[in-house]
Amino acid sequence: MSYLINNLDGNKNIRPLISLGAFSVYEYVEDRSVAPEYAAQAYFSSKMNVHKRQVVCDLSKSGVVCQAGAMHWSVGNVNMTSGVKGIGDFLGKSLKGKLTGESTLKPEFTGDGTLVLEPTFRHILLIDMSCWQDGLVVDDGMFLASELSVKNTLAHRQNLSSAAAGGEGLFNMCFEGNGVVCLESFVPQEELIEIKLNNDTLKVDGNFAVAWSKSLDFRVEKSSKTIVGSAMSGEGLVNVYRGTGRVLLAPVR
Repeated sequence: MSYLINNLDGNKNIRPLISLGAFSVYEYVEDRSVAPEYAAQAYFSSKMNVHKRQVVCDLSKSGVVCQAGAMHWSVGNVNMTSGVKGIGDFLGKSLKGKLTGESTLKPEFTGDGTLVLEPTFRHILLIDMSCWQDGLVVDDGMFLASELSVKNTLAHRQNLSSAAAGGEGLFNMCFEGNGVVCLESFVPQEELIEIKLNNDTLKVDGNFAVAWSKSLDFRVEKSSKTIVGSAMSGEGLVNVYRGTGRVLLAPVR
């Protein structure tokens, strides 16, 4: 390696949060590049855990695929491709992007250099796929990056009509294989509630599940067996996860 990155590690205003696989997450303690008129907002934001966070990718450990436009800068031997392997692959990824709301093309980065992604105020979740051997399904808009060894597919709800009635998406991104997935979340890792199901049922009133096992039967159903019962309860439609697997729930949305 013929380059050196200064003022990242060892910077008192930038603290390392977590590293897993090719990814390392850094957090800015204070936003020191704000205009005077926004200084008070930036000060109180820092006190309420509102910080800029940035993902650094060590490509010598693994190539990565990123959400389009996520790259901030890179240094060293870094090669970028579109990730498209032909017209059929392009059409398939275009369809997948329309169904999930994600970008159609996700660039792939390989080499042995360093890739740094755009800063974000969202929290960063690093998911080890070895802990999700039956596959990981994530909520729309959460994907940021993953190692190239992770396979990306689609997962759909079993009853599409009720999913549409509930105002939820019909398809979600699903990850399988080995490697690490990097997600953007509205809540930090330590606030996520993990529910382990063993041939049981979880019902959630709202879009609070951020990730769940592919093995679960995911539907949208009435909160009660009858329309009158659902109306009386005030709950209406709920997301239902049934079977054996895990669900990660956010306390707020």
